[in-house]
Amino acid sequence: MAARRALKAVLVDLNGTLHIEDAAVPGAQEALKRLRGTSVMVRFVTNTTKESKQDLLERLKKLEFDISEDEIFTSLTAARNLVEQKQVRPMLLVDDRALPDFKGIQTSDPNAVVIGLAPEHFHYQILNQAFRLLLDGAPLIAIHKARYYKRKDGLALGPGPFVMALEYATDTKATVVGKPEKTFFLEALRGTGCEPEEAVMIGDDCRDDVGGAQNVGMLGILVKTGKYRAADEEKINPPPYLTCESFPHAVDHILRHLL
Repeated sequence: MAARRALKAVLVDLNGTLHIEDAAVPGAQEALKRLRGTSVMVRFVTNTTKESKQDLLERLKKLEFDISEDEIFTSLTAARNLVEQKQVRPMLLVDDRALPDFKGIQTSDPNAVVIGLAPEHFHYQILNQAFRLLLDGAPLIAIHKARYYKRKDGLALGPGPFVMALEYATDTKATVVGKPEKTFFLEALRGTGCEPEEAVMIGDDCRDDVGGAQNVGMLGILVKTGKYRAADEEKINPPPYLTCESFPHAVDHILRHLL
């Protein structure tokens, strides 16, 4: 790993870290203001596939977070970029609210499968349609493979189990574009002028947020909100740089020890 450099950028996860659905993590808005009062650049990185970037931005603004659209990098953006690069016509197994992020993409007579979190579409008939496309040689693109995520009513299955079911049934491997893939973090940093060794990632997912970031050379801070469960920090090696109670505590640490 490259030598640690002065901190220039902070990447922040959204759902589970700044908010849980329509409720902000207590103190998160004020903590973000304090972080913005420093010299570091702040970017927001999310695997959420249940809504378009525009819908996500509106949700954050209602929660009084000062965030602009160009500061958000989503796995939906990464998936669209790959679809355009491969020039395929995807069967979009995504939530209807995420479809605006694929506007203009040709989807008739599909020859690829793109799968995100789509609870309304995860039933036998649709999954079987995807299965048959994959058997015919269509590539499988997974927006991410999260095992589960946090909702207001508790933990819920993520897209990972459904991606792995299709992989298992068709003896193929998905191309994954979201966290924890290295390319996702590097793409999120593109345009900041920062190297991974000059950045820190804050998130509630030990593997996808923290482990993924640390694999590219960032520091990883795990917060005990959202999907966090006791002893999550023991599930990756090396362990998180820091495990703390919440986003405001992570910001406190950054201000005191990393700047």
